[in-house]
Amino acid sequence: MVIQPKIRGFICTNAHPVGCAEHVNEQIEYVKALGDISQGPKNVLVIGSSTGYGLASRITAAFGSGAKTLGIFFEKEPSETKTASAGWYNTVAFEQAADAAGLWNKHINGDAFTDELKAQAIDIIRQEMGKIDLVVYSLAAPRRKDPVTGDVYSSVLKPIGEAYTAKTLNTSKREIEHVSVEPANDEEIFNTIKVMGGEDWERWLNQLDGAGVLADNCQTVAYTYIGEKLTWPIYGKATIGRAKEDLDRAATAITDKLSRIKGKAYVASLKALVTQASSAIPIMPLYISLLYRVMKEEGTHEGCIEQINGLFREGLYSATPTLDDAGRLRQDGKELSDHIQQAVTDLWHEVTTETIDTLTDYKGYHSEFLRLFGFGYDHVDYNADVQAQLPLKNLVK
Repeated sequence: MVIQPKIRGFICTNAHPVGCAEHVNEQIEYVKALGDISQGPKNVLVIGSSTGYGLASRITAAFGSGAKTLGIFFEKEPSETKTASAGWYNTVAFEQAADAAGLWNKHINGDAFTDELKAQAIDIIRQEMGKIDLVVYSLAAPRRKDPVTGDVYSSVLKPIGEAYTAKTLNTSKREIEHVSVEPANDEEIFNTIKVMGGEDWERWLNQLDGAGVLADNCQTVAYTYIGEKLTWPIYGKATIGRAKEDLDRAATAITDKLSRIKGKAYVASLKALVTQASSAIPIMPLYISLLYRVMKEEGTHEGCIEQINGLFREGLYSATPTLDDAGRLRQDGKELSDHIQQAVTDLWHEVTTETIDTLTDYKGYHSEFLRLFGFGYDHVDYNADVQAQLPLKNLVK
């Protein structure tokens, strides 16, 4: 199959297996070059392990600490006529590298919100892994079925309180536009919290603890983005932000629940990056394009793997982690520094369609977007016929 990118709106509907392998192996080599993580984890469950920060977490745990990893994801398998999703090919590449390095790894492809999948994961942990010392929760989903009531909730990307109008970068047309978003009602806020808040994270930890598969002194971390004034109306102080605030509630509840085994739950605030999720959020493509330009010029830009590597070495497995007043681990300090935010704000007010190339790093944004799906690598021949039907040998059926 010859695979060229098929982009529709803010998503790419196909993926390239060779390019995805490049994307994964770059991250593996980065972690290996930095050496072992002192006192790092040994048995790790990653919920949402196939892309973005979750994938980077699995790579860091395995290749930085020699950990056994069980990955949970919901990805599309390949067929005779269609490619798999990028997360499937990412996991194939991870599996091949981990197997070659003698690192135990298995995966479950399914709905992480269900109790059935949780039970399946617990069985694997009990039979093959030993007690878990790190649980990473990095799930991004548009909807969730409550396992108790059967109700289905859908999230929305809306401001709270009043409508919001702002600049945005239309990546399909490559134009600066204005987007207006009406405020969410109470039901939409509630539904978004049910999907993207801490309820499922808390449920995972309750069931893992109840099954007796958590190690003493275990840690769990869920990822969030806080941002600053430019992104607050549509992110921090919007429906997503309200859901992410619920992670703080869940972290406290989980820590209390695990106190008898000295377990600890953290929320980690990470840098804004090009991900499949962030591409769908109004204004974020423009903000990220401007941020990339400013931070690259300063030499402080970091991607997923740099952020997560820093979180492991400087946060989760450091005697002196950087915590804010709410007890969150912070890896977003460089982005949120006053001079970076001021520089981005100045450019935000100035940028037009005609000045996209000079005032933003749109080229870098677009390149990173393509790489999420395995495209845009100079040394990959995208005219070549490649094998798209790649199996996952360590997938648990």
